Amino acid sequence: MMAEGGGGPARRKALSLLEAARSRYESLQISDDVFGESGQDSSGNPFYSTSADSRSAASSQDEDDDEEEQGRLAVSSPRSRAARRRAPRAAATPAERRRQRQVCGGGAVPGGPGPMEEEEEEAESGGWTRSLRDVPPPHFKDASGPTRKMPLTASAMDFFQLFVPDNVLKNMVVQTNMYAKKYQERFGSDDAWIDVTLTEMKAFLGYMISTSIHHCESVLSIWSSGFYSNKSIALIMTQSRFEKILKYFHIVAFRSSQTTHSLYKIQPFLDSLQNGFDSAFRPSQAQVLHEPLIDEDPVFIATCTERELRKRKKRKFSLWVRQCSSTGFICQIYVHLKEGSGADGLDALKNKPQLHSMVAKSLCQNASGKNYIIFTGPSITSLNLFEEFEKQEIYCCGLLSTRKSDCTGLPPSMLNNSVTPQSRGQYRIRMKGNMSLICWYNKGYFRFLTNAYSPVQQGVIIKRKSGEIPCPLAVEAFAAHLSYICKYDDKYSKYFISHKPNKTWQQVFWFAISIAINNAYILYKMSEAYHVTRYSRAQFGERLVKELLGLEDTSPTH
Repeated sequence: MMAEGGGGPARRKALSLLEAARSRYESLQISDDVFGESGQDSSGNPFYSTSADSRSAASSQDEDDDEEEQGRLAVSSPRSRAARRRAPRAAATPAERRRQRQVCGGGAVPGGPGPMEEEEEEAESGGWTRSLRDVPPPHFKDASGPTRKMPLTASAMDFFQLFVPDNVLKNMVVQTNMYAKKYQERFGSDDAWIDVTLTEMKAFLGYMISTSIHHCESVLSIWSSGFYSNKSIALIMTQSRFEKILKYFHIVAFRSSQTTHSLYKIQPFLDSLQNGFDSAFRPSQAQVLHEPLIDEDPVFIATCTERELRKRKKRKFSLWVRQCSSTGFICQIYVHLKEGSGADGLDALKNKPQLHSMVAKSLCQNASGKNYIIFTGPSITSLNLFEEFEKQEIYCCGLLSTRKSDCTGLPPSMLNNSVTPQSRGQYRIRMKGNMSLICWYNKGYFRFLTNAYSPVQQGVIIKRKSGEIPCPLAVEAFAAHLSYICKYDDKYSKYFISHKPNKTWQQVFWFAISIAINNAYILYKMSEAYHVTRYSRAQFGERLVKELLGLEDTSPTH
């Protein structure tokens, strides 16, 4: 558990692990800023940019890596972050620079442990050295945030259609009707089928999206008489008509002769969605590459049968994202299919550095030359990838694992644990060019690789019981940004469309629609329209469903 954020009254002690985790996240005040679920809304950016003079309160996150790495990292409190945003970074005085050199060169940190005592080691190879130097942070001057100003009267549908406009929906209508016609020519006519219209397609999407709010066991529960029935929207379309549209629903009806990609049925929609993301939002400098929680809906896991769970485990694709760590906006999606016959298929590359390097390059293909700072997990972090990104003016900070990461080119002495007992906050650093390799101890060994933060700049982790734990700035920055993404994922999984189709392209489609709605809500929260209506994420989803269904009564129900 971490220090209380913002100096408010002390929270009551949590009675369970769930409550403990919730209190830990609430100290970040992220749910109020991004999701509007509870509490007062804080003004300004819900996150912060870590600076060199970091001395702040913190909240912790668990980072399980390999068998030795079982400590906790932490981030600073909202009050400290706000003060840091207001104060520009001052140039270090000669005395401060001497203190930093002392701290990083083997001296003790005032009030706490410092660098690890160096053991007798062989000379480092590959250009790695103990001599540390200050590295200036990557300069970032681009404006971040929404690219267009939405009117005060903008509706949920207006924000959603920034990513899924009418021309995309009209294409779904055309392709669905084409597929239905061809299907009936091959398998016999269907007298109950009539061509779908744009209004019906919007209603069809509305019914599907409603499952992300009410978490129905099945979308067909809307027309049932059970607990998940919803008579207020069931009257818009009959169940039999909905099932007909579901049967023939397509984004791309037929494969062209030039098409070889297995995502051909969904790729045009993904391309359109990506264009919408790029044109509607400019991300901040700090971003994270990760796999979002797409199979962790707690309602489904608690209610599904063993057979349904086995089907869930047969998912034939992996979904990765590049996500802005200041707002939670997902900037880019990458879908990798399980194609065992391909040389670069998921079967051939699973749990191998080649797959994760390919994923990272695909997600960052539009990030060159912008001085972004990319945070990565152990599966992506590697020296070769970071050096390649640096040539493209993309800077990185990643957690290393001797078991999961590609450790090629790293000094073996930094990958082995010290035989001497260590104190919390002790660390060793090696440097090669602008790249720093950090081994930091906090109830376990954590290793970081970065070229985005100077090794001579100090951060701090503040814990309720242990007080201040010194660390390099890169460690504090990593904990801060990854803690935010963990909080986003907790909310993100709650609002996934619950419909679970068997076809892979349909699974990808509904996941993508869920991401688009979350992004739409983030833009809504950053717009002036939010100050008029102030919808929570659940209310925003309900409003969108009613607008898609064409209902006149669009007031939120809770």
